[in-house]
Amino acid sequence: LLPNLTPQSSGINAEYGELFRAGKSYPAMVEYTSALKLCRKQLDDLRSVLHANRAACHVLCGEFKEAEEDCSAAIELNPQYLKALLRRGQVREKLEKLTQALEDYKSVLALDPRNGPALEATQRLPREIEVQQEKMKQECISKLKDLGNIVLKPFGLSTDNFNMVQNPETGGYNIQFSQNK
Repeated sequence: LLPNLTPQSSGINAEYGELFRAGKSYPAMVEYTSALKLCRKQLDDLRSVLHANRAACHVLCGEFKEAEEDCSAAIELNPQYLKALLRRGQVREKLEKLTQALEDYKSVLALDPRNGPALEATQRLPREIEVQQEKMKQECISKLKDLGNIVLKPFGLSTDNFNMVQNPETGGYNIQFSQNK
């Protein structure tokens, strides 16, 4: 039924693109979904475009997890699809998956070294990743202290009774006990 369809010849993308540009994200999303169901597996280029365009609809509707899934599907079908890689990087930033977003932006730059948004993101994200990892480390330490306090409470102690001091010669840590805390 659909043997010679391409994104350009089918008219599907143009028709649904009009819905999208008219601000009708949900109807466009429904149409892209229907078209994906009709397309056979060998129409990878068309299916890739449809997934990427449905991802754009998800983004406008604030459905970032679904947008990431559609971008990933588009990239799986066409690993060189620049727009899908860039969009997935942007979506992953919204989902706070900064390390994965950085990888997507690096993939974009491998295909297009002058891509402005990807260049900006690859310069900005390493610092944001450091901040995110430091925050996660502090949260982890806080939770470990809470757990330690649960264990120590029956003995009238808390983690505040212990100090970790780094030994400058070995780099290891010594634990010092202080009863007055």
